[in-house]
Amino acid sequence: MKKHNAKGLDFNIDKLTNSIENAWSGDSFSTEVSLITKLDLKIVSKNNGWLFNWTSEFKNPQCDVYKLTITNNPTIIQGLVSLEVKTDHVYMHLIESAPFNLGKEKIYLGVPGNLVAFACKLSFQRGGEGYVSFLSKTKLIEHYERSLGAIHVGGGKMVITTQEALKLTNKYF
Repeated sequence: MKKHNAKGLDFNIDKLTNSIENAWSGDSFSTEVSLITKLDLKIVSKNNGWLFNWTSEFKNPQCDVYKLTITNNPTIIQGLVSLEVKTDHVYMHLIESAPFNLGKEKIYLGVPGNLVAFACKLSFQRGGEGYVSFLSKTKLIEHYERSLGAIHVGGGKMVITTQEALKLTNKYF
C-alpha cells in the first residue's frame, strides 16, 4: 500500500478552539469523533473535493479512520484522521479537513486541532500516555512546534508529549 505520509503531513492548525467554531459568526459547536463507515466513504471521495484516497486508508488493517462531526449532525463530516495505535504511542498517518473547511472561505475553524486532540485522547486511553507522532513537511515543522507544542526529533518526525497532549485534550474534551 502506498504510504501517504512518506513526504510528511501538510495540515494547518488554524485555531485551537474548545470544539469547532463557525468562522463567520464565532459560534461554537460541540463535536463527536467516531469511526468512519463504508457508507461515509462515498462522501469523502476526490469527486467531492477531498484530497486523499480515504478508501485505501480505510482498508489499511493497521489504521482506524475517524470522522469529526457536529453533535446531532452526523451526516456532515468536518474532517478525517487516520490513526495507528502502537505499543507506546499513537501514530497519525493522515489528517484532512473537509473541503468546505479549507482556505479563506472555510466554514469552521478548529477542525485539525480537534482531530489531533482526539489522537492524544486515544493515546491516553490506549496506554500511550498521550504521546502522538507524525511526519511533517519541512516547511510546517515550526508551525506544529508553535501551535501544538510538538517536538521535532529529526527527519521531519514530530512528537506530542504527555504535557502538551494534556493541554489539547483538556481544551477539546
